[in-house]
Amino acid sequence: MTTELTHLRLKIQGRVQGVGYRDHIVAEATKLGIDGWVRNRSDGSVEALVSGPDAAVQTLVGLCIKGTGTTVVKDIEMHKAEPPAEKGFSRRPSL
Repeated sequence: MTTELTHLRLKIQGRVQGVGYRDHIVAEATKLGIDGWVRNRSDGSVEALVSGPDAAVQTLVGLCIKGTGTTVVKDIEMHKAEPPAEKGFSRRPSL
């Protein structure tokens, strides 16, 4: 049995910086066994590369949309991407 893998680049817009949003994504992605990274962007958005079994990635996208009690997610753009070079999920420096 093969597990379908999904690789997505996300751009999350709204009130998502300075409110613990990246830490939330790192924790949830780690629990789900997803590879990739997350970082703040200079335009106020958060960018993430997520890679893993389709069901886990879809769960994480749902959690990204929901956010935390202090976040306000207004929009998420999703684009197919290449898988990350490294295993695990990390925070990258802001861009």
